[in-house]
Amino acid sequence: MPPSLTSLTDEAAIAFDNLTDRAAHLINPTIRLGVTGLSRAGKTVFISSLVHNLLHGGRLPLFEPLRAGRITATSLQEQPDDAVPRFRYEDHIRALVDDRIWPDSTRAISELRLTIEYRSASAWSRMLSPGRLSIDIVDYPGEWLLDLPLLGQDYRSFSEATTTLARTGIRAELSRPWLDLAETIDPDAPADEMTARRLAEAFAEYLRHCKSDERSLSTLPPGRFLMPGDLEGSPALTFAPLPALPEGRAPKGSLRAMMERRFEAYKSVVVKPFFREHFARLDRQIVLVDALQAINRGPEAVQDLERALAEVLACFRAGSNSFLTSLVRRRIDRVLVAATKADHLHHESHDRLEILTRRLVNRAIRSIDMNGAGIEVMALASVRATREANVKQDGHDLPVIVGTPMAGERIGQETFDGNRKTAVFPGDLPQDPEAYFRSVDQGDASVLPDLSIVRFRPPHLDEKAGITLSVPHIRLDRALQFLLGDRLT
Repeated sequence: MPPSLTSLTDEAAIAFDNLTDRAAHLINPTIRLGVTGLSRAGKTVFISSLVHNLLHGGRLPLFEPLRAGRITATSLQEQPDDAVPRFRYEDHIRALVDDRIWPDSTRAISELRLTIEYRSASAWSRMLSPGRLSIDIVDYPGEWLLDLPLLGQDYRSFSEATTTLARTGIRAELSRPWLDLAETIDPDAPADEMTARRLAEAFAEYLRHCKSDERSLSTLPPGRFLMPGDLEGSPALTFAPLPALPEGRAPKGSLRAMMERRFEAYKSVVVKPFFREHFARLDRQIVLVDALQAINRGPEAVQDLERALAEVLACFRAGSNSFLTSLVRRRIDRVLVAATKADHLHHESHDRLEILTRRLVNRAIRSIDMNGAGIEVMALASVRATREANVKQDGHDLPVIVGTPMAGERIGQETFDGNRKTAVFPGDLPQDPEAYFRSVDQGDASVLPDLSIVRFRPPHLDEKAGITLSVPHIRLDRALQFLLGDRLT
């Protein structure tokens, strides 16, 4: 995080929080794992599957501590932060396993503590003490993460950046009602609550249209306009960017002065507390992205996802930690960017999805200083809802995926009822990622891959000898090894 985004007072408070965390760590070794993702990426499903597989001894062959038999017990414990809602793991896993429905998406921050007891791989460490690591999983919306750059902006720069972006591509059509309204209003006219409300509602409606499945755009701050929670209707959420602001200081009592004050209130009331109390205390981070949806929507959605990922990665205090530096300014020393829903493709395209996602983050990685932090990119499915098969077509084997489409899903002229399985040829991702991104940069809509993206129900899990099987996945073990493996040696 660039130093301009935090004051000396903020840094002092963060240092105090880190000292408190480190003192507790001496008694109970703990790692704080942040889980976030951009819209539709499946944060809730990822956490639920991770916890379920660890609690039930799931198939995790690439997670070395479990493969080697060194994990002796895994359990859920009371979380340390009493003021933070608990992640409702039991409700979410019941929805996945018993009801076979996808749980509700993340709307606010939540936390869950998972404790792993293990035997160290080092004989010397085993002599000193039994291994124990608590993992505090912090789940928060990606929209909140995209708010952090606002800390480095004033109202004028926020308005200029937001309105400039709103006039590009498909956003120009979606933003027209808000901008048409804004352009009829004199910013230096006397402040009026109803005018402010109409502007805020029009601006929020523009953001909702951008986020819709039909558009799948990702850069959508301020995040609380899309998920206001208990701040709905508050002055801190009743503002909007204004185009073509006059030069000079806003006249006292003007609409512009009101908007500036409320923008600063949004940063003080919403963004800074999240940064200090949660974000600045993370040790590891996974960012989930629905790259497949963006690729399927075309060049503009891909460009917007790339922009959002660059802003996300620039927010992290990434880098290696020493004992002394971690006492006052904790760094995120490992970041995983994971493209979800790999089960929507045949395994032959998984490598392509990973390569395309890596290409999406490459520019962001080059533009920021990771200071020795490890970063990994992979394609995974937190819950595997399909299996693979081959069908004959015109004398050739056609690779397909088989699953139960959700009720209301359509393939051609057929609408599914949520009970019948079917085989789907998902299509292929581009073979040459560089050629694909050159076309994306040129806005060439002809590069749209021929994909058939169908939403499937979670899989049916049988019970063997009264024991529920663990949730199936793709590469969850590889993600666990990267995020936690070195802390369980």
